[in-house]
Amino acid sequence: MDVDSTAIREIDYDAERAKLLVRFMSGERYVYVGVPGEVHRSFVEAVSKGRFFQLHVRDRYPFNRLEA
Repeated sequence: MDVDSTAIREIDYDAERAKLLVRFMSGERYVYVGVPGEVHRSFVEAVSKGRFFQLHVRDRYPFNRLEA
């Protein structure tokens, strides 16, 4: 889903696999593994998506950069 953010363009979530997909405004895409559903919901609802990402996702879950 597209989101209103200056840093993040899109957030998607695969609940079955607990994978969070984040696409940044630069176009780079990353998938974060083992992210609980409540973290995804809070991320989507956060006033500042970039700040939430920095505090609650980045450096907290294993990730892979996806090819464009």
